[in-house]
Amino acid sequence: MSLIHTSAVVEDGAILGDNVSVGPFAYIGPNVKIGDNTTVAAHAVIEGHTTIGKNNRIFSHTAVGTIPQDLKFAGEHVELIIGDNNTIREFTLLNPGTEGGGSITKIGNGNLLMGYVHLGHDVIIGNNCILANGATLAGHVELGNHVVIGGLTPIHQFVHIGDYAMVGGASALSQDIPPFCLAEGNRANLRGLNLTGLRRAMPREEINALKAAYRELFEEGNPLQEVAQTILENTSSEKVKQLCEFIMTSKRGIPFTRTKTNEDKK
Repeated sequence: MSLIHTSAVVEDGAILGDNVSVGPFAYIGPNVKIGDNTTVAAHAVIEGHTTIGKNNRIFSHTAVGTIPQDLKFAGEHVELIIGDNNTIREFTLLNPGTEGGGSITKIGNGNLLMGYVHLGHDVIIGNNCILANGATLAGHVELGNHVVIGGLTPIHQFVHIGDYAMVGGASALSQDIPPFCLAEGNRANLRGLNLTGLRRAMPREEINALKAAYRELFEEGNPLQEVAQTILENTSSEKVKQLCEFIMTSKRGIPFTRTKTNEDKK
């Protein structure tokens, strides 16, 4: 049974699962699918070809699935896909994909999108990410799993952020952030490993391996790609391999200030 307030509008064609709750003055478009036990609060708008999984909480005044903010968009079929167990807070704006970016914006499971978060077209977000109030992701941004984005942080289009990375609040990010790393500032720069997040997620030996790799990559002043390749060929740590592979495939570059060597200081 679905629990739909009498003032809500649910268009013909919308598919709602069991125990879906739709609050006062909410709007659900004709091509929307919503999974079991999801709640849609008052004044929320869900449009477009939007598929929402189970056990999501969508708060009031959200705009989900409205057309992408891309001048090239001409009404073609595009989608927004949202997984299970996500929390989407007030005034969040989530756009579907565009034809030029694969036509899909996709959000995984267990994510928290706080108030006024914006996800642009063709954004891909993994699982268990936290985006604080006012975080804004431009088109084609990709986040891994367990990523944390601080409040009021804009992220440039096509930026890729790896697993367990954290970007501090009020930063401005225009380059890729490798997995397990911490970045902050305007423009954002690497500040070290996301040690708090890593301690919650992995054993000490993996963290120690990442510490050693980070020092070699970013603090010894040697060419980054060459160092990453050398570490990759010699490490047995899967996390270190993941870090090096990310660096080697980065398209926007890694924002870090190279440590001066003794030769540089002469």
